[in-house]
Order: sequence, then structure tokens, then C-alpha cells
Amino acid sequence: MPTYLESVIDIARQAGALLKDKFNQPHTIEYKGLINLVTEADHASEELIVSKIREIYPNHDILTEESKGIATGAAFRWIIDPLDGTTNYAHGYPVFCVSVALEKQGEICCGAVYNPMLDEMFFAEKGAGAFLNGKRIRVSDTEDLSKSLLATGFPYDVRDSKENNLNHFNLMAVNVQAIRRAGAAALDMAYVAAGRFDGFWELKLMPWDTAAAWLLVEEAGGCVTALSGGPYFLNAPHVLASNGMIHQDMMDILVKARDGATL
Repeated sequence: MPTYLESVIDIARQAGALLKDKFNQPHTIEYKGLINLVTEADHASEELIVSKIREIYPNHDILTEESKGIATGAAFRWIIDPLDGTTNYAHGYPVFCVSVALEKQGEICCGAVYNPMLDEMFFAEKGAGAFLNGKRIRVSDTEDLSKSLLATGFPYDVRDSKENNLNHFNLMAVNVQAIRRAGAAALDMAYVAAGRFDGFWELKLMPWDTAAAWLLVEEAGGCVTALSGGPYFLNAPHVLASNGMIHQDMMDILVKARDGATL
């Protein structure tokens, strides 16, 4: 029997290989919302992941993006995003990942975020640190917000909802070095863990977007909270992740933007 972490890594790698193989093929695209896509590759990746989990751990629960999953009240629950960055994938933009996390009695115990196009496996185990392809990683040491490189994203209801992150983005953009919007939240947070980004925030994410990456950031020495600074939890609507040193400054700007401060 493999360890839980070995299973997480192996399953993420197999799903990533499937996505990479299908990347340059024509895709069948469905719409879950006006701009919320799902492809046949999402479904194929999810089917692979779920079948592997059921084969090795038949009594575990599963929470996944594209199907109903399994909820029996088991002590262990797998939280899966079979393809984070579907819009990128559908357009042939090679920025996407697979996110696989394992939760034990409500706490994430291990997780992996895999970028198959670069063959980068980010993984972490509770209390044991965060790693990229076997090498330990840590968050950046940037202390000055004005010198920081951040990442964010916009929710699928950006056209319809006033809570669309544009106010936060506008105020943050004039206070930092730069902001990137790559389109894969789990990968953005993994990059915070690796010190490539100094911070990240986003609204209206789902548990499968953040479960593995949340552990990565914390095990790499970073900080993950709600936008207001309160404790983060998987069903929280919004997330703020950083190297810890710029966390308060980011939070202050996000709160000002929420309260309607002008540039």
C-alpha cells in the first residue's frame, strides 16, 4: 500500500499526463455558465482520478468539481480539481494544472499541484514542508508591497456581479510592482509557495481550487487567510495568500477597496 502522499503525487501525475496528451487535440466544449467552460479532458481527468482513488481507497469520500462525488461521512476525503485552468486549456494556452488533496477529519494532510506542461510537481504533507520536484521550497522574502509581484483572478460572474474583484484589482495595481492574471488559482498559489509570486488573492473560489495549494503555502512558510484577515477554511468565499511579510499591507488595501476607497 503506498503512503497517502505517494498516492496523491502519483494520481496527480497520471491525470496531468492525460491532459498533456490531449492538449493539442480538438476539444468538446460545454458551458456550465456564460463563461464557465468544461471540456471532455476535464471529465476524462476526473474519471481517471476517481477510479484510482476508488481502487486504492474504496472507503474514502471524494469531492470533485465535475461530478457529484462520494459523501458518506468517512474520516478521509479527497478534494480534486481535475483541470484547473479549463479556459486556458480550451484555448490552447498552456497554463493549467491538476490539484489533488487529501483531508483527514476536516484537516488537509497532504496535497499536490501538478503542472504537466513544465513537469512541475508541487507537493506538501502537513508538518513536513513543501516541495517542488523533491526540492524544498519556501515563500519569498519580499517585505515591501510596492516591490511585490502578485497574482489574482476574476470570478465567472464578473459580467453580472458587483462583487467581481475589479475594485480590489484597481486599487492593488497602483500599490504593487505588478499583478499577473494567469487563470489557474491552484497554480498561482503554488507559485506563492515557491516564491515566484509574493502574494495572491481571489474571490468566489471553491474547495477544489484551494485545498492542496493552501497546504503548500502554509508548509512553505506563508500565510493564508480570508480577505479580512480572519481564519481561512475550505468553504470560505474568498482567499488571501502571501509570504506573510506583505500580508497585512495586502489586506489593508483589499479592505479599503471593499469599502469603496478611491484611487
